[in-house]
Amino acid sequence: MNEVKIFNEVNELMNALAESIVIAAEYAIEVNGKFNFVLSGGSSPKKLYELLASDSFKNKIDWDKTFFFFGDERFLPEDNSERNSMMVKEALFEPLHIKSDNIFKVNPSGSPEESAKNYWDSILKHFNGKPVEFDFNLLGLGDNSHTASLFPNTSVLNEMEATVKSVFVEEVDMYRITMTAPLINQSKNIVFLVFGEGKAEAVFHILEYQAGSENEFPARLIKSEGKVVWFLDSAAAGRL
Repeated sequence: MNEVKIFNEVNELMNALAESIVIAAEYAIEVNGKFNFVLSGGSSPKKLYELLASDSFKNKIDWDKTFFFFGDERFLPEDNSERNSMMVKEALFEPLHIKSDNIFKVNPSGSPEESAKNYWDSILKHFNGKPVEFDFNLLGLGDNSHTASLFPNTSVLNEMEATVKSVFVEEVDMYRITMTAPLINQSKNIVFLVFGEGKAEAVFHILEYQAGSENEFPARLIKSEGKVVWFLDSAAAGRL
């Protein structure tokens, strides 16, 4: 069962989500000494990252004990401005002076398959034999109901293993590196950040529409009992 939180405007939504991240971070650090935080790319979370780096929030989280991962990445050169890691670097990492050792980025050297395997190996090394259960996994939602790089009608949707895979997405004519749905579903907290009228149709298809398949609407694959929360503004929730 998904929990849905609807806010009248985007700033209210962002503040509530930032507070939720603070609570999750405090708990994880108190219990395990570290906070493993999976970041989403795209345009929607940039406001959130800037808020976390602002005077209002930057001192609420122990950033030295926070470790950052990417739910997906474009298979592009490391300094390419289209990479998710570049956007987050500017909005969050640089303002907060995050240490490079705390950032797990996708290395684009080698083939897409090698890049995915190397990223997964780095994640396994970080968890050091323990189950790979991220403390907070932030997701977005595309107009076509994709999340991370789980695009409609792609082979990675059939992946049953909790891991990282490469996938060629014809829709964007590009290889992507993505966490699989089973890996995302292992996270302790899973949050969708979605706002704007343009996302209302996709939100409806995931949360209410009964027809269609997960192959058509991949975000339906994200279903972990009691752990999936949707943060929506009233525009994105307009069809619910």
